[in-house]
Amino acid sequence: MKASLLVKISCELGEGPMWHSDRNSLFWVDIEGKKVYEYQPENKRLTSWFIGHRVSLIIESDNNNILILAVQGGIVSFNLITGKLSWLAELEKNQVNIRTNDGACDNRGNIWIGTMALDFTENAGSLYIIDKNYSISRKVDQLTIPNGLVFSLDHRYMYHIDSTTRKVAAYQYDPVSGNIRWEKIAIQVPKENGAPDGMAIDEEGMLWIAQWGGFGVYCYNPLTGELLTKIDVPVPNVSSCVFGGKNFDQLYITTAREHLSEKDLLEYPDSGSVYFASPGVKGMAGNKWNLNNI
Repeated sequence: MKASLLVKISCELGEGPMWHSDRNSLFWVDIEGKKVYEYQPENKRLTSWFIGHRVSLIIESDNNNILILAVQGGIVSFNLITGKLSWLAELEKNQVNIRTNDGACDNRGNIWIGTMALDFTENAGSLYIIDKNYSISRKVDQLTIPNGLVFSLDHRYMYHIDSTTRKVAAYQYDPVSGNIRWEKIAIQVPKENGAPDGMAIDEEGMLWIAQWGGFGVYCYNPLTGELLTKIDVPVPNVSSCVFGGKNFDQLYITTAREHLSEKDLLEYPDSGSVYFASPGVKGMAGNKWNLNNI
C-alpha cells in the first residue's frame, strides 16, 4: 500500500496531526516552524497560524474555534479567530533546553504529555499527566524522546513510545486514578525499519506507527508484537499519523525535513509534506478537552 500526497509543504518538523471532527479538517504542527496548520479536504483550503513557541501537540476542545496546544513551557489554549494564546499550565517552563513533544488526552479529560531535551540529551525527558484542575504529576522519567501515546480500546492499557529505544511499552492503566504500571515491551522495531515516532490506534486495536527513517507507517498487533502491514511513504522521516475523514477511514501522515542533508532533500523534495492513505480499517475520534476546565 502506498500513501498519496495530500498537501505539498516544506515543514521542518511536521508533527501532531489531529482530525477535527466538527470542522471536518486536519490540523498539524511544524514544531520548529512554531506553526499550526489546518487543511480542509473538501475545499482544499490551507490555513496557518504562527504560535511563537515550539508547538508539538493539538487537542480538540468542545469549542470549534479553540484548540488546546502543548508548547515549549506548558499547555495553552489558542483561539483560531482572535489569535489569542492563554497559558493554562506551566511545564518545565524555566528549562530552556526542554520542550514538549507528543501526547494525548485520555477519556477522563487528562492531558498526557512528554518532554525532551532540544539536543536529545539521553534520559532528560519525562511523561506527565495534567488533570482537569491543572495538577501536574510526573509518571515516567529517564526518557529520551517520549513520543506516540495511545490507550487500548478497553482503556486497560496505555501504549507509549520512547523513540531512541525503538520500543513500544505497554503499561497497565487505571482510567479512574490515572495511574500506570509498566507491564512489558509490546513491540520492538528493528533498526533497519527506522525509529518509532507518532502512533494511532484503529477500531480493531491495532497500532499504526510512523517510523522516522523508515519510509512508512507500520501496523502492528500490540498483543503479539507482529508486524501486519506497511504503508509506504516516499520520504524517509515519517513523523506521525492520525485517522480522520468523515468516516475515520483515512490515515493522515506527517513528515519532516529535519536532519536531512542537501543531497537527501534533492532526492526527497517532498519531505515535510502531508500524505494520506486508505488502510481499509477505521479509527476513532480523539477525546476533547472540556473548556469548563478553563
